[in-house]
Amino acid sequence: MDLLSNPFYQRALAAAILIGFTNGFFSGIVILRRNALSVSALSHTMLPGITLGILITGVLTQLSAFVGALFAALMVGLGSVAVARGNRVAQGTALAVIYTTAFAAGVALLPRLDTRQELEHWLFGDIMAVGNADLWVAFGIGAFTLLIANLLMRPLLLTMFEPNVAAAQGVPVRFIQYLMFALLVLSLVASLQAVGCVLSVGMLVAPAATVSLLTDKTSALFWGGGAVGAIGAAAGVFLSGPLGMAPGPVIVMLLGVLFLLAWLFSPRYGVLAWRR
Repeated sequence: MDLLSNPFYQRALAAAILIGFTNGFFSGIVILRRNALSVSALSHTMLPGITLGILITGVLTQLSAFVGALFAALMVGLGSVAVARGNRVAQGTALAVIYTTAFAAGVALLPRLDTRQELEHWLFGDIMAVGNADLWVAFGIGAFTLLIANLLMRPLLLTMFEPNVAAAQGVPVRFIQYLMFALLVLSLVASLQAVGCVLSVGMLVAPAATVSLLTDKTSALFWGGGAVGAIGAAAGVFLSGPLGMAPGPVIVMLLGVLFLLAWLFSPRYGVLAWRR
């Protein structure tokens, strides 16, 4: 209770709830599209983006890291969609080639930087260092992502499952595909401060994956995933102190534990239900 009066702790909790709900909500789209590996690839592209931001500005700041990560992830994600338009190369193949090239460039440039020690906070997250500006950024990204996703939920789902039907009904399928990747990148970058670019994939996959083991309702994947993400992130911040661990890894581990519990004890899809 004493920690709750600490402004640093209050900001960390607020950021955890905002980021956890935003990522958990959007994890529903990731699960429905079955492209969790693409999310993992995009999360690793934030490293070369942060490196590029340092090279351009000369310093490692929250602004340079955020803008660099956003630029790199957008270029790689949308670039893979553009390459796959020719129907000769699959989007997953294009993404693998582009992201590994970008990641290799980031690793090659690391020895040239004077801020390699500080990069650990961005690789694995440092949610306790969240400031008021970071909270506003998380709130803005979350509000924009949730608003667009809810307004365009029907064309988004139709494009994912029946792109030909969506095109016949006048849905701009190509634009929707670009939009989904843009929202995915925004959600990833929003979690950069909380869990870092290495662990951010956990917050964008585990919440809806957990809910998918408990219900067949599509809407529950989104709102239930948001609830699981927010609760897991807040609980991770609470538990990190007694455990003596950084909050970012604890958040991801806790979300993984919730997934394993659902996999074991789900009334319909759990391992124990299969045996019964």
